[in-house]
Amino acid sequence: MGDILVGTSGFSFDDWIGEVYPEGIKKHEMLPYYEKVLGFRALEVNYTYYTMPSKKTMESFMKRTSRDFAFAVKAYKGMTHERKDNLKEQFRLFKEGISPLNGNLKALLFQFPYVFLPNDENMDYLKLLREEFHGLELVVEFRNAKWFDEGYTELLKNLSLGYCIVDEPKIKGLLPFSPVLTSDTGYFRFHGRNRAWFNEPVNIRYDYLYTEKELKEFVTPIKDIANMVSTTFVFLNNCHAGKAVKNALMLMDMLKKR
Repeated sequence: MGDILVGTSGFSFDDWIGEVYPEGIKKHEMLPYYEKVLGFRALEVNYTYYTMPSKKTMESFMKRTSRDFAFAVKAYKGMTHERKDNLKEQFRLFKEGISPLNGNLKALLFQFPYVFLPNDENMDYLKLLREEFHGLELVVEFRNAKWFDEGYTELLKNLSLGYCIVDEPKIKGLLPFSPVLTSDTGYFRFHGRNRAWFNEPVNIRYDYLYTEKELKEFVTPIKDIANMVSTTFVFLNNCHAGKAVKNALMLMDMLKKR
């Protein structure tokens, strides 16, 4: 079985203080605490969706983590949700910003919005991403269930693009949980099951704590994927008030026991 790395989608949240971080912790102390105390060996960097990554910040991440710590980085929204002008320049700036991560960068996550549908234009864009980020492990997360089709799975395999396996509310139109492997990296994201997905602000959308029973359902699928690849990432994105950390630690314990 390959390595299973469990972590969370982001680490620097004020509402984690008092829940998972001690009172009085400084911002620069959070990432070392995340690794050394909480015991996570991987992080999905999420701030890069909202703002272009900077070399200075990535250099800081490297200095505050161990040599074998793994990073996955979420793509900037200008490359996934907005996609207007100057795409080539955005690609260049993004690659430049993440460059200090070097070999510790294990995956780039391109999470597309619900309105990103399977059509020729968007499939050509996936091909463009593969060309632009040649040599890097790319993982694609779809939100629209229309992508849940064997033909599109084959497209990802042909392009060596990873498929992001998601658990999210069972609402018509969203993708179902389906352990599919399309590249050399397994990748799971858990968003919670808050059924107010389309009607609530983001901080409410991800306000969900998985039960032990719910998490146990994922142990076998995660291990099945891990048996086929060298590395499988499992990131909890239900970050409201530290719930992602609580669930990630529970899941890590379950994966060790079975």
